[in-house]
Amino acid sequence: MKTFQTLSELASLVGQEVAVSDWITITQQQVNLFAEATGDHQWIHVDVEKAKAGPFGAPIAHGFLTLSLLPTFFASAFEVVQSRMGVNYGLNKVRFMAPVPVGSRLRARMKLLECTPIDNDGIQMNWEVAIEREGQAKPVCVAESLSRRYP
Repeated sequence: MKTFQTLSELASLVGQEVAVSDWITITQQQVNLFAEATGDHQWIHVDVEKAKAGPFGAPIAHGFLTLSLLPTFFASAFEVVQSRMGVNYGLNKVRFMAPVPVGSRLRARMKLLECTPIDNDGIQMNWEVAIEREGQAKPVCVAESLSRRYP
């Protein structure tokens, strides 16, 4: 995990890859709980036996489950000591580029695209987040994530 003392120290890295998260293993339990929370019970995610005979040979995680891991990826990648709060502000672009079979290990690479001052001495950051699956060259998801942080 990288540590930054101030928001301005982080903001000075626009245009660079800032951090890489820890690995997370996707479990069938996570997929099932996500299906319960969202009502998305498509067989490719939750019917293990049917999914084994499906196009991917195993159940796969929901794309939105993969996307919902962004806060976990950010939390394991870096911290800003002099920041009391951060909030998710939304997304600009999201693409699910490859399936995530249950049992996959994922991590995220974060590139800071833009940093803009906002009210209360905060900053709004635009991040390019590439979520990669261990052993695969192609990312499984690429998203532009907007967040705000305050000192």
